[in-house]
Amino acid sequence: MNGRCSFLVPGELGARTGGSTYDRHIINGLHALGWHVDVRSLGEGWPMPDDAVMEAARQAVETLPEDSLVVADGLVFGAMPGLAEAHAKRLRWVALVHHPLALETGLDATAQTMLFDSECRALATVRAVIVTSPSTARALATYEVPASRITVVEPGTEPAPLATGSGTGDLHLLCVANLTPRKGHALLIDALAGLRDRRWVLHCVGSLTMDAACTSALGAAIDRHGLRDRVMLHGEQDEAALRVFYARADAFVLPSFHEGYGMALAEAAAHGLPVISTTAGAIPDTVPAGAGVLVPPGDGQALRAALQRLMDDTAWREQLASGAKAARHRLPTWGDSAARFASALVALETPSDE
Repeated sequence: MNGRCSFLVPGELGARTGGSTYDRHIINGLHALGWHVDVRSLGEGWPMPDDAVMEAARQAVETLPEDSLVVADGLVFGAMPGLAEAHAKRLRWVALVHHPLALETGLDATAQTMLFDSECRALATVRAVIVTSPSTARALATYEVPASRITVVEPGTEPAPLATGSGTGDLHLLCVANLTPRKGHALLIDALAGLRDRRWVLHCVGSLTMDAACTSALGAAIDRHGLRDRVMLHGEQDEAALRVFYARADAFVLPSFHEGYGMALAEAAAHGLPVISTTAGAIPDTVPAGAGVLVPPGDGQALRAALQRLMDDTAWREQLASGAKAARHRLPTWGDSAARFASALVALETPSDE
């Protein structure tokens, strides 16, 4: 399956975010399938780029060959409607939408409206949209994207060994997510603060610098609740270190306010870990049935109750772990995902004048 496309990404392709991880695996998978992929970074700061970043993006887009098939990560594409419109006849745009920009937690009404309008304009120029979950496909209905143009290509999951657990008297909870408001760390700390009489330790793995204000506020909450010796903020970790965290965990928790897929949740299931998360976005589609319990996003009382049962009811915790172990082999691989992605591009790959 040979083909050719350009791929526009925000920042460094090696960044340890869910979007960059998806982009990286898909690009590597396309290469393995014989595709030539011209990867171009449009710089940092998306979806709120400064003038210098936007000018660099303009120059990068203008140098793309005529009639190129161009896959643009939604973090940049939704924020550059002017460029998308200016080159709609010259380029064959394919938007890769991880989740709509306006659904990011913490935005004020003005920013939400601006991002919604911006992404609507950009998406009106595309030949196709690839999304990472059925939930995101449904969310695009309000953006007036015809369903016929949308293809769902869920992320893959690397085969993983079963977690061996902490082997201690404390229940080791793992949360893998960059510290941003959307991931719900503050809610998690508040929920755990009411369970001090139980034996638990929380390990948080993810960037501490992506949102400095969020990290500072979380640190203050940890200190306010007197949990500095029980909540460990490990920062960003490489793949080898992350595997160790999964291996030594007893359960996984991620109280997100929205997820376009939630790759860390699938990774937890691949390691056979019981999951506590929310019903937000694509999470119900991501967490295998019987592998976890999902509570309403933002409901701290329900989150605390689920965590309390996880700590107190060993049989229930083991039942959830069994559900994850039963489902782990049904998770799609990255090879599966790359093949589906390539299939979605094939119909658009032949230049229009051939």
